Amino acid sequence: MGEPKRVSTTSDPFLPEAAAEHGALPFLSGTFRAFRYHDFRLLWFGAFTSTTGTWMQQVAEAWVVLSLTGSAFYLGLTAFLGQLPIILFSLLGGVIADRIDRRKLLLGSQYVQMSTAFLLTLLIYFEWIQIWHFLVLVFVVGTAQAFGGPAYHSLVPTLVKKEDVPNAIALNSIQFNLARVFGPLLAAAALALVGPVLCFGLNGLSFVAVIVSIGLIRTTFKPQKTDESVLQGMKAGLTFVKSRETLWQLSLLGFITTFCGIPMATLLPIYAKDIFQTGSTGLSTMMTVSGAGSVLGALFYASMKNIKGRGRLTLYLQLGLASMIATFSLSRTLWLSYVALFLAGLCLLMLFTSITSLVQLSLTEEMRGRVTSIYMLALRGGMPLGSLSAGVLASQFSPSTALLLLSTLLGLSALGFLVSGSPVKKL
Repeated sequence: MGEPKRVSTTSDPFLPEAAAEHGALPFLSGTFRAFRYHDFRLLWFGAFTSTTGTWMQQVAEAWVVLSLTGSAFYLGLTAFLGQLPIILFSLLGGVIADRIDRRKLLLGSQYVQMSTAFLLTLLIYFEWIQIWHFLVLVFVVGTAQAFGGPAYHSLVPTLVKKEDVPNAIALNSIQFNLARVFGPLLAAAALALVGPVLCFGLNGLSFVAVIVSIGLIRTTFKPQKTDESVLQGMKAGLTFVKSRETLWQLSLLGFITTFCGIPMATLLPIYAKDIFQTGSTGLSTMMTVSGAGSVLGALFYASMKNIKGRGRLTLYLQLGLASMIATFSLSRTLWLSYVALFLAGLCLLMLFTSITSLVQLSLTEEMRGRVTSIYMLALRGGMPLGSLSAGVLASQFSPSTALLLLSTLLGLSALGFLVSGSPVKKL
């Protein structure tokens, strides 16, 4: 049934038993238990290196776009075009992820993103860069991610045993958000010492790490043979989700969260440049503070095992995120804004991890790629629409008004799930 081979963990120094022999604390052995799997460790370290480079580029990209245009609208438009391919191509990527070796699909995605990073490096180095270059190339990168994303997120749960899937997802979130801490810090140093060209160049080099790690992974996925057309494959995935109320409600929750929660990061350059007047260093600091909160949130979630009431916890986290976005939108005190960013990052990461874990635990292996792509479509689809909406609202009114409206919508949706008979709160 297309079940991947799983690597034995016997005699692995990362096993909890081995950790106990070396006097490791139970908290640590429980929190990092997915690291006992060889393939998961390989993918984690490769992805961390690459994601650090990606965050470096995102800081530099936002700063260059704002410098070229001076417009909040173009910040929102750039973010929108970077995420638009998720809406257009994710379902196709999910079908392909169920039909070919997921590692090959993932490798193709990495090569495209690496080439794009090096192209931007050359454009900036020779001072040829124009805003349309960003608009086109972020769309290309988004297209690569639309095909690589379902493959990556379908691959991660197959590298560990089922009982360790939530922990693996949490640790995967930790690598992403550790990169959110280190990436902006490195970007700030690179911008100060050399300029944005170094950020883009280092991002291109960072893809080498994940390409090597994917090549060394021993786990294989043998797709089930099928005569279904691509369109029929997409329809089967949609039917699967539609027939399970919990799955489509979790996908809806993911969409609302990203639509309302991600625009805060999109508008950070405005707060750094115009409101707090802290420049590119301030922008990097804000992103680092948010990333640090996310890392702590992921550690909290990774340490949880066999916790009851994950669904209700998810909805409470959504309320917490809404309150922190509202606080940040109204704050004109830098330290209070940092606190709000830190706590928002914590809530957002725990929220994403909880929703993703609940979705992955509900899937069969032969449907994992397609259903994951549908969930990604909802989760990632909210990002461009939310970013574009925030950019328009910020241009017409103010960044504070835009974030306050989105935080209100986010809070009301959480309350709606809590007071209704939704099965999510019973998970």
